[in-house]
Amino acid sequence: MAAYSNPNAPVTRLDAVVIGAGVAGLYQLHKLRELGLNVRAYETGSGVGGTWYWNRYPGARFDSQAEIYQYWFSEDLYKAWKPTERFPAQPETEGWLNWVADRLDLRKDIRFNARIDSAHYDDATGRWSLVTQQGETIDTQYLVCCMGMLSAPLTNRFHGQASFKGQIHHTALWPKEGVDLKGKRVAVVGVGATGIQVIQSIAPEVAELKVFVRTPQYMIPMRNPKYGEKEWADFAARFHELKARVRGTFAGFDYDFDAGPWADKTPAEREAVLQGLWEDGSLSMWLASFPEMFFDESVSFEVSEFVRRKMRERLGNDPALCELLIPTDYGFGTHRVPLESGYLEVYLRDNVEGVNCRATPIERIVPEGIQTSDGKVHEVDVIILAVGFDAGSGALTRMDIRGRGGRSLKQEWSKEIRTAMGMQIHGYPNLFSTASPLAPTAALCNMPTCLQAQVEWVTDCIAYARATGKKVVEPTKEFEESWVRHHDEVANRTLLVKTDSWYMGSNVDGKPRRLLSYAGGVGNYHRQCDEQAAMGYPGFAMR
Repeated sequence: MAAYSNPNAPVTRLDAVVIGAGVAGLYQLHKLRELGLNVRAYETGSGVGGTWYWNRYPGARFDSQAEIYQYWFSEDLYKAWKPTERFPAQPETEGWLNWVADRLDLRKDIRFNARIDSAHYDDATGRWSLVTQQGETIDTQYLVCCMGMLSAPLTNRFHGQASFKGQIHHTALWPKEGVDLKGKRVAVVGVGATGIQVIQSIAPEVAELKVFVRTPQYMIPMRNPKYGEKEWADFAARFHELKARVRGTFAGFDYDFDAGPWADKTPAEREAVLQGLWEDGSLSMWLASFPEMFFDESVSFEVSEFVRRKMRERLGNDPALCELLIPTDYGFGTHRVPLESGYLEVYLRDNVEGVNCRATPIERIVPEGIQTSDGKVHEVDVIILAVGFDAGSGALTRMDIRGRGGRSLKQEWSKEIRTAMGMQIHGYPNLFSTASPLAPTAALCNMPTCLQAQVEWVTDCIAYARATGKKVVEPTKEFEESWVRHHDEVANRTLLVKTDSWYMGSNVDGKPRRLLSYAGGVGNYHRQCDEQAAMGYPGFAMR
């Protein structure tokens, strides 16, 4: 349904609009209200939560520890909410964000079931004109997009989807009322982090499960102990330590690459480090072992082989399953690494079949199920699409955003994706964003760590402009160019750019190839952002 503007309806005039009511959007609304701005948030969903509102598929849960997947602006807020386990499931996380919204009295300034379809900049007024899908027109000085980096699901992926006689569900658009899968023949397409959570969760309850595997994943077994009063009291006592720690580590977690240089250790010492991190059951195996695995192919091979060995053992060294499920053509950590709980063992069940889509790709969906290139029709009752997102850029390009002179962001980003520190774009004044390309939030950060830092930077930038009598903020062309060049120089030193994954935009046909996430480390990124602010934002023209 296209947006329409009712010429007879009054125009809503605001100082700032925040799009999205997830982790970033809620905090951004809170911070701009603190500045005294007349601000409103617009949210497509019927409730708050962002990722944790939309992604309610079976098995959805954190893979950042609860003690650091947190807001840090209030010690009281941190202490008052007590998670029940290390990696809480989706319902608890959605409940937490609703609790935050209520505690901060944010709902009165949020419009739910309201999608922004277009945002056009007016050169004459220096303001943005927004139109919602429902026909409301909004005039605002500042536009802050907090729509998430994985919020543009790839839904229409296969020919013939509309012909299927059963149910098709995308994991990111899972019905609130749930889906009854008991006793059904179910297909899951995709084995990324989301697909793995779904597969391990539903295998025991379905009659038959067919998993369509194209790109196998390295993985880490999750260790998920329960948290009680004592555990949370211990974390609460470390609030200031944890708050400072996460802002300076490589990926915004409370752990970092502290093992020491790979070359300085014996093979036995390296094995011990990897084994210890493996047993920790968190993403520390990926983001706190040896950074050399991101740069040095020989180190990458050794770390990858450690993980492959663990996976082979769990699969009983079954040749067919090992070929289907264990990666060999890219290194551990160069794709998103999932945490899992018994995922590999699912394939040892009698009711589960893995379909090798490298050998026989999906050709189309037919009324009875999924047809592969060998002509076989896999008959099922339900198809679950865990096929990913137009990551980083999709949330912005699916909205009709037009900047100075009517320039189109969708058209420009179809040629080359560019930002200034992932928070502004040259040619689009007073448009700010979080979780956008060329910042760690696009993939390589514990999301609340980086989202909060970006929200605070955006807020401080707006406050500075207002204090100095400026009404428009826009990155200079030269600063954006220097940031893109720096980003690419850092990225091209890594093995990440040598792989095909959503990190590189490779999962979307025609998407320009560029590492979506800044790979220079969260601490280094925050230092550069802080320097811009301390120097009076020299990379940003204000007028």
